[in-house]
Amino acid sequence: MDANQPRLSSQTLRVLGALMSSPGVELSGAQIGRTTKLATGTLYPILSRLERAGWVESRWEDGDPRILGRPRRRFYLITALGAKNATAAVNELQAAFAGRLAWR
Repeated sequence: MDANQPRLSSQTLRVLGALMSSPGVELSGAQIGRTTKLATGTLYPILSRLERAGWVESRWEDGDPRILGRPRRRFYLITALGAKNATAAVNELQAAFAGRLAWR
């Protein structure tokens, strides 16, 4: 595995699936957490690894938390590289699964 490629655990695939379900739409970490049902201690390290690999981009919400009346949100967006690699990974998994079924 390429050192820059994140490990594609089932949790990572859930995060990628959430991001790919709304292509071109930024999702907050909280939205991704609700969709994937992952705890923050699992979710945010995954998002960080995906961002370091170039699969995801993030940005902080504009605005002063005192004016917003809440902490600023961080928004995440899957990149073209991330979408391409996630699609390839899912296709690989499907092919491997289909291959296993053929042997039965």
